[in-house]
Amino acid sequence: MIDLRSDTVTRPSTGMRQAMADAPVGDDVFGDDPTVNAVQQRVAELTGKEAGLFASSGTQTNLLALLSHCQRGDEYLVGQEYHTYRYEAGGAAVLGGIVPQPFEVEADGTLNLQLVEKRIKPDDPHFPITRLLALENTHTGKVIPQQYMLKARKLADKHGLKLHLDGARIFNASVATGLDLAELAAPFDSVSLCFSKGMGTPIGSVLVGSKKLIQRAHRLRKMLGGGMRQAGIIAAAVDYALDHNFDRLADDHANALELASALKGLPGIVVEPAQTNMVYVNFESLEAALNVSDHLRSKDILTARSQRMRLVTHLNVSRSDIEQVVRGFRKALGS
Repeated sequence: MIDLRSDTVTRPSTGMRQAMADAPVGDDVFGDDPTVNAVQQRVAELTGKEAGLFASSGTQTNLLALLSHCQRGDEYLVGQEYHTYRYEAGGAAVLGGIVPQPFEVEADGTLNLQLVEKRIKPDDPHFPITRLLALENTHTGKVIPQQYMLKARKLADKHGLKLHLDGARIFNASVATGLDLAELAAPFDSVSLCFSKGMGTPIGSVLVGSKKLIQRAHRLRKMLGGGMRQAGIIAAAVDYALDHNFDRLADDHANALELASALKGLPGIVVEPAQTNMVYVNFESLEAALNVSDHLRSKDILTARSQRMRLVTHLNVSRSDIEQVVRGFRKALGS
């Protein structure tokens, strides 16, 4: 089965499984797991931050960041389509009493910073206190220009705001731009890095920031039920991924570019340019998209079932798989 629904469907390799089996472990709630401690330190150093905290998911590390930066009744500014607002079940509001101020996301994945500045609340008891601006890189496969992030930092500093990055696919951004993780993370007070996507681990995310922020996030992680015991078994997968699966993301990007190029011009679809590991295919109708998806499934190819169909390349998708997918599309579209 060729699964293009997401890069979260990756399966751990034999080498990764062996690293997990061999990992030295301890009780991480007591701070005794040497593999977790080493991974937290390694990711913090790679991103140029003081400290890191290992957690089960990117949703949890994003939530820990928001809860660490904001108090109940505070406000955070965020994109309408960003993961922290749309796809994390409202955790910041439900569990933290944090008020979201969402914005429409521009075509390039950014927010209009002039509009953001206009909606920062004045110091008035009628309003929540604007505390945080939350951004994302990459967004729908698009790399956000670093110059934009630096402008966002200046805006945050001007108004005394904190700046958080959902860097679930920051590794893809690094490979696409040639900028290292520390440079990409530099403008931000906190960054969430997810390893269970293109990096190929079965579980695991790391939040990085100042020592003070991570100390608060550590307490909150325990409160949320995120304290794990012999977590080195899964942290070892993160260590393995950094050694073996980071640079190879370039292969996923190349496969996505090949897929987008091969599909471009086929009848009944419009293909958006690919920047990293995502190809978006727009159909004339939902029915047309479902017909193609059903045909592809009959050929053992899984895709999203939506009019704007996202096709995601990852370490379990080869160049020969791409060729098979293209043949399936051509057949389905009568080309």
